Amino acid sequence: MTHDVVIIGSGFGSLTAAALLARQGLRVCVLEQAKYPGGSSTSYKRKGYWFETGATTLVGLDADMPLRYLLDQIKVKLPVQKLEPPMQVHLPDGQTLTRYGDFDAWIREAERVFGPDNQRPFWEHCYRISKQVWRTSLQQQSFPFSNVKDLLLSWLRARPAQLKLIPGAFRTMEEVLGKYGLLQNKLFVDFVNEQLLITAQNSMEEVSELFGATALCYTLYSNYYVPGGLINLVKPVVTYITNAGSTIQYGQEVQYVKPQQQGYEVITQKETFRCTYIISGVPLNNTANIFQDARVQQRLQKYIMPSEKLNGAFSMGLVLKRKEPLPVVLHHQVHVPEGLPFIGSKSIFISFSHPADASRAPAGEFVASISTHVSHPELHQLADKEQLEEAILTALMQKGIIHRDQIISVQSATPGAWIFWTKRAFGAVGGYPQYKQIKPWQMKDARLDHKGAYVCGDTVYPGQGIVGVCLSGIIAANKLLQDHF
Repeated sequence: MTHDVVIIGSGFGSLTAAALLARQGLRVCVLEQAKYPGGSSTSYKRKGYWFETGATTLVGLDADMPLRYLLDQIKVKLPVQKLEPPMQVHLPDGQTLTRYGDFDAWIREAERVFGPDNQRPFWEHCYRISKQVWRTSLQQQSFPFSNVKDLLLSWLRARPAQLKLIPGAFRTMEEVLGKYGLLQNKLFVDFVNEQLLITAQNSMEEVSELFGATALCYTLYSNYYVPGGLINLVKPVVTYITNAGSTIQYGQEVQYVKPQQQGYEVITQKETFRCTYIISGVPLNNTANIFQDARVQQRLQKYIMPSEKLNGAFSMGLVLKRKEPLPVVLHHQVHVPEGLPFIGSKSIFISFSHPADASRAPAGEFVASISTHVSHPELHQLADKEQLEEAILTALMQKGIIHRDQIISVQSATPGAWIFWTKRAFGAVGGYPQYKQIKPWQMKDARLDHKGAYVCGDTVYPGQGIVGVCLSGIIAANKLLQDHF
């Protein structure tokens, strides 16, 4: 059978593109190598418990944000619970910082912890930029440019407020902190760097003002918990796709893509699929390996990042006994200034299942997902995990976030396990880090061969996080439709 579009991978960027194309009446076939949809934005079941695969926080349902746009387009509603406050950060000096969603409450908290000097103007500046970045991203779905039509459409959609963002592509967050006299505030600098590492995969010296301001402000937007885990973010979109007459096939690991005179052949370990158009939703490193077109591979080389520029993750899943008091705040970041053994990571992120959510664990129990960054993941496969596990648990217990007598079971995964589960090159997760020499218009455009092949996911513009990956799928679908319909 020949499909209109084959999409490789069922990450949230792929599902976004599939839903928007199916809405236009195209016959889409999504090929997923695993047994669950969603990629790093989903959940998996182990021994009766549901753990998050990668992402644990849900942002993007506010006006002018990509996830809101997608759900409005396909008329899907999500079963979500709003979190307030979204998160707490446990700082090296022993203070606990609450990241309130209400702007004024957050400013009062930031001034309490970091001092009153320039906190309000700094955060007002970042929040203003972040709102304009999200608004512009949806207005400029032909960006980055890679043909004349892109330029024309972007010019027609240009607004004065968009042009004001351009200087922010040339400033780093380090320069922004310097502008507000905050570089001498070491506690604040450390906080900013660890927050940027979660959201932009790099530090203030490398992350531009555009990406950095947006990354720092994610807790100032509505944050949600999805009962049952993020698999229940994915399922309604999958249902929409299949109800629209398209398909998702599991256990279909793509080996090669062969361009044909008309369309493409997609070869998995089981069978061959034929299509007129194709979208790769897997990382650019993987895309280059499977796409049998010398020109595509050559074009991709300047975008592909080696392991030393990427981040992997060491992740843990805990099953815990319910113990009073139950966690009020579900997401915590713990700073570890001395660094963790073997990997040197200086922060840990832990997310709890909601105490009222009985679908992820039996009565009297709940689960937690833990992650920390692993730089240069190809070098850190970490065969001996016990010492690192113990260091992470000790740091969490010292902050009173968990207690030893609560722990029922522990499982952990290294970058090597990420390669096994997800097939992602090097076991890298979280998308491509932001680097100051790469401006937004220099990031990978959605087109692969300027014929019928496209790409989306967390390694292309803009990538990173559910909301960014959703935007990458919107852009890929828009450019396919713009080029051919």
